[in-house]
Amino acid sequence: MADYNLFTLDNGIRVVHQEVPSTKIVHCGFVLDIGSRDERDDQLGIAHFWEHMAFKGTKKRKAFHILNKLDSVGGELNAYTTKEKICFYASALDKHVESAFELLQDITFDSIFPEKQIENERGVILEEMAMYSDSPEDAIQDEFDRVVFGDHPLGKNILGTNESIRSMHREDFKKFIRENLNTEQVVFSCVGNIPAKKVKKLAQRYFAQIPQLNARKERLPFEIYSPTSEVVHRNSTQAHCAIGTTAYSLKDKRRLPFFMLMNILGGPGMNSRLNMALRERFGFVYNVEASYHPFSDIGLFAIFFGTDSSHVNRSKKLVLKELQKLKEQPLGTMQLHMAKEQMIGQLAMAQENNTSLMLMMGKSILDMGKIRSLDTVFERIRNVTAKELQEIANERLSEDQLSYLTFLSNN
Repeated sequence: MADYNLFTLDNGIRVVHQEVPSTKIVHCGFVLDIGSRDERDDQLGIAHFWEHMAFKGTKKRKAFHILNKLDSVGGELNAYTTKEKICFYASALDKHVESAFELLQDITFDSIFPEKQIENERGVILEEMAMYSDSPEDAIQDEFDRVVFGDHPLGKNILGTNESIRSMHREDFKKFIRENLNTEQVVFSCVGNIPAKKVKKLAQRYFAQIPQLNARKERLPFEIYSPTSEVVHRNSTQAHCAIGTTAYSLKDKRRLPFFMLMNILGGPGMNSRLNMALRERFGFVYNVEASYHPFSDIGLFAIFFGTDSSHVNRSKKLVLKELQKLKEQPLGTMQLHMAKEQMIGQLAMAQENNTSLMLMMGKSILDMGKIRSLDTVFERIRNVTAKELQEIANERLSEDQLSYLTFLSNN
């Protein structure tokens, strides 16, 4: 990426900006270093619930006015919650950028959590939970977190439980924010056709008055992993399988080559090894993917696929066979070159999406304190060796360290 601008307000909030002259749209948002793993057992789902409630009323706006502010000028307002992050973000024409800055400040820091809206949104979230439960391809991903991480906060569902969601009230949100919000762990990220000088001026105008918050939290580290296997019978027409284990953390130097290994194994390319083996060669699956999610202290590697119940065991054996190949057979010169070029191309294309770029910048500043340029990342990719990939495969893909979760059809 091109050079970015980074400055820090007196309250500790960092602002990162990338000017992109070729667009008329500005993408911007707050990224908070707070997620579902920061919840106590009596708070399960509150981070995600807070994300919903940010749109439901502030000190100066009702829900309609929040939703209408950018929608009425063709913009968008959105949010999401992960295990370690909450993000509130917006996209709008550059001439409406000030409205976006002001609105994001309002919903992120001045929500009032009206009890009536909490009651309404409670029902919405319960419906969201039911929807995910009815979708086995989504449910298995959440349930596999539990299989791998057990009772640790990383194993808890981001949406919470029916019981926890039904029990939450205004004071619970305020308490969670007091316990977790630290303005030094908040980044405002902005990408668009506006100069750094204007971004700094708007940030000073709308964010400098936010009180400095100093909540100190310590995330419970994940220390003991034990491979587990579960079979669950569900009313569905297809079986779904998850296979995986723990992996490298965000700051581990092996993170990037492990990403490459996952890309070779089951990345988005139709030429991934798992797609070629399970779909193209045998027609067992419509889709198979290998994913890697690094967290601050640990990571998660997982393979997901859906298949007919009669093909479950053969499909699992094919997956294990591909894992074994990565451990036993180093990539040839041409295979390694193609894997590098594929990953470089995918990263370059991803950075063409300015929303993704904005979110990546915010998370990178929070997690690493800096943003590595694409050239730096590309250089690291080009320096990966076949031996390095094989060593990582043998370290992380041992069959005796894999956990399994299988949804079998009752039909």
